[in-house]
Amino acid sequence: MAPSNVAAWLPSPRARPLKVDNAEYPTVGDNEIVVKVSAVALNPMDWLIQVLGENLFSWLQYPYIGGTDAAGTVVEVGRSVTKYKVGDRVVGLAAGFTPREGAFQDYVVLRANASAPIPDNLSFEDAVVLPLGLCTAYCGLYQKDYLALEYPRVDPKPAGRTVLIWAGASSVGSNAIQLAVASGYEVFTTASPQNWDYCKALGASRVFDYRSPTVVQDLVDAFQGKTCAGGFAIHPGSEQPVFEVVARSEGAKTVAVAGPLPKDIPAGITAKGIFAGTEDDELRGKIWNDFLPEALAQSKYKCQPAPRVVGQGLDKIQEGLDLGAQGVSAQKLVVKL
Repeated sequence: MAPSNVAAWLPSPRARPLKVDNAEYPTVGDNEIVVKVSAVALNPMDWLIQVLGENLFSWLQYPYIGGTDAAGTVVEVGRSVTKYKVGDRVVGLAAGFTPREGAFQDYVVLRANASAPIPDNLSFEDAVVLPLGLCTAYCGLYQKDYLALEYPRVDPKPAGRTVLIWAGASSVGSNAIQLAVASGYEVFTTASPQNWDYCKALGASRVFDYRSPTVVQDLVDAFQGKTCAGGFAIHPGSEQPVFEVVARSEGAKTVAVAGPLPKDIPAGITAKGIFAGTEDDELRGKIWNDFLPEALAQSKYKCQPAPRVVGQGLDKIQEGLDLGAQGVSAQKLVVKL
């Protein structure tokens, strides 16, 4: 007999609060695992779905179970999965937009190739900050029609190029800095001055105040004598300054945008918006199978931003969504289950 399952449901567009109620226990697929969830992390997409409803994703089906970031213990393994066994501690991306794949429930299905084992020295709460920020970062950095950087390694070799990552203290930025550095690139990033040390600890060589009226010129000056590997515009409104810096620097003229593309893209700049979770199996395997497990095990990849635990229980997810909508910096909101 299957275990009973409970989820935090969004019953209809813009419904509030979430409704904690029974959910169907998921059936494992060949290349999947079923995980007993111990912690979930919250992302802007989660509270924006609740606030904007069909104005954000018109195709979303209701009632809906949200959440993309899950960490917990494997309870079932699909017949084609060889990297896990029952009892393993894992973290992964739950991004299918169907009830069985939403993280906000006691039992969730994860794709084996979009998950990684958690080392013994990491808690579920630490590990769960990674998935969507990591996925958005690697989609922008490595996909062939985005920045197309070299893949990350635990022992990187210098690539001889510099990449601009706007909003380094964000979840996506924290992962993008680390991935780019692990690929051998120098990183310039932007952040509030109170987060400069944080960004440098992740590997950024220089950090600039995004509020400075001279930030674009400061970055252009910093790129003098360097070869630009492209830009990554993470926060809404950062696209135009990133376009300008990249356009005025020597090197690649490609910008990855973590959101909708603006209408005005300068001539000579190639820009593309990211929708995380649509990457191909090769890239997914390079990160979740080849790089992340070893990097975490060797403490060469940091689970950042640090978790801020809102509370415990599915009923605390709404509180976390409300906090997130108010804005957080260099933190990831987490709920323990």
